[in-house]
Amino acid sequence: MPNPKARVVAIGEVLVEMARGRDGRFAAGCGGDTFNTAVYLARAGIPTAFATALGDDPFSDRILALAAAEGVQSDLMLRVPGRLPGIYVTDNDAAGKRTFHYWREGEPASELFEHADWGRIAESMLNAKLVYFSGITLSLYSNAGLGRFLAIVEMARQRGAKIAFDGNFRPRGWKGDLTRTRTVFVEALKRVDIAMPAYDDEAVLWGDPSPEATAERLQAFGIGEIVVKNGPNSALVASGGKSEFVPVPEVVVPVDPLAAGDSFNAAYLAARLSGDGPGAAAGLAHRLAAEVIRHHGAIMPRTAAAMH
Repeated sequence: MPNPKARVVAIGEVLVEMARGRDGRFAAGCGGDTFNTAVYLARAGIPTAFATALGDDPFSDRILALAAAEGVQSDLMLRVPGRLPGIYVTDNDAAGKRTFHYWREGEPASELFEHADWGRIAESMLNAKLVYFSGITLSLYSNAGLGRFLAIVEMARQRGAKIAFDGNFRPRGWKGDLTRTRTVFVEALKRVDIAMPAYDDEAVLWGDPSPEATAERLQAFGIGEIVVKNGPNSALVASGGKSEFVPVPEVVVPVDPLAAGDSFNAAYLAARLSGDGPGAAAGLAHRLAAEVIRHHGAIMPRTAAAMH
């Protein structure tokens, strides 16, 4: 296996995706916010492992096959006998807006840090170059699982791992409990080196009136590198005592906005791990996100564009 010290460990869930096509039929795929990021990191040549728990069913087999095909290391994708992964269905409503419906109850990923083999995940995080997770990751776990996860994140950081976090707030995943969400986020933010939130999520969760307000709130946690994504407008990069708005090179009318933020995060982290500065990294991130939203689905075909 490649040197685990040199790799990114991304943590979260992979769901079976059922997407309705123009012909009205559903096609099965798979995706999940941090998994999408792991795929694009691997495509960029960054050694990346994905940590989750799956069932022992044919859908879980396909998820593992996709990870293998994309070069995402799967030694941290645990199997739970007799269980099934979660499912989400994507469709368009009458106005053409994308809608999502989730069936997540009982998915093994939610018990990753209560799995008998969770120590293997912990060890991999402690030896990682960078640990990446999201607000959706946090929404999966029980309080016991969260306590264990955040303790490992803190230890990994003390061991020299960088911690990257995308707030990615989805109210349904938290059952509408904003108080618990904020409490958990605050605990996570105390342990973060690189924050990569989307402004519209932060506005809903925290009431931030502007991307600048989001950056200031996150800086109060001592976070040294902040990238606030703001859709087609720009990204605000705050790092090293300076902040700059990095504009989107060209505004693209999206075919499908799914995974725009996930791919942005991957290209940004890949560029930073390769030695680029934050501003240049944000520019590369805009370019990949613009390419991804020109295609249907979270993971665009490998032939669609050369990775930068």
